[in-house]
Amino acid sequence: MLQKIPPFFRNFYVATFLVLMVWMAFFDANSFMVQVRNRSKLSDLQREIDYYAAQIDTIRANRHEVLGSDRLREKYAREKYLMKKPTEDVFVVVDSLNKPLEP
Repeated sequence: MLQKIPPFFRNFYVATFLVLMVWMAFFDANSFMVQVRNRSKLSDLQREIDYYAAQIDTIRANRHEVLGSDRLREKYAREKYLMKKPTEDVFVVVDSLNKPLEP
């Protein structure tokens, strides 16, 4: 049976190297599959970082806009939170065509 194996692979160092590579590729704690999984997690986390950085920039711009003047702060409070002065009434108009159906 040893005669069927090419002489190159019968060398002790080559056989040891091949066994070591198979061990590192599949059975080690830092195997190839673990590296692929970690790279996938890293790319997902990087996308989240980019998303949240964009959200932070948007919120900072809105905050700067709102805190810039009293008139803009009042406009923002009226539109976003439906706030009103004590002598006013607020009417909310809902488009019935685009209203989602209730179950």
